[in-house]
Amino acid sequence: MKEHHYAMTVTWTGNEGKGTATYRDYSRAHDIYVPGKPVLAGSADPAFRGDRTRWNPEELLVASLSECHMLWVLALASMQNVVITGYVDEADGVMVEEAGGGGQFREVTLRPVVTVAEPGMVAAAEELHAVAHSKCYIARSVNFPVKHEPRTLT
Repeated sequence: MKEHHYAMTVTWTGNEGKGTATYRDYSRAHDIYVPGKPVLAGSADPAFRGDRTRWNPEELLVASLSECHMLWVLALASMQNVVITGYVDEADGVMVEEAGGGGQFREVTLRPVVTVAEPGMVAAAEELHAVAHSKCYIARSVNFPVKHEPRTLT
């Protein structure tokens, strides 16, 4: 087995002069830094006093699931001579917040629209989604359902 490590630095940038003196006294702004990559501006979800112009952890989780699925579909397609010429996924996730402040994702639904080069590739392209799901590292790591509603176009 191979191990892969993912190191990054997350720095809170939201001290507005009073630190965390009260829940309303600080910004949730933070930067996510990986050497050699652009800084990713993060915050909390706006429901939790975050900045809607920055990425929040919940969005990043849904994006990770969508990206992982797409990358596996593309790789599998290339190995099976299925020529994909377009891929768009309008994914969404449902998170449930509990009265005590905790919560968890209930589900994420991926809705990839895959365009293939020829009509004869449609069936094979549609079969790739189940295999991609079984291989996606992120989907295999979460404890909630990741559903798929794919469509294939020519």
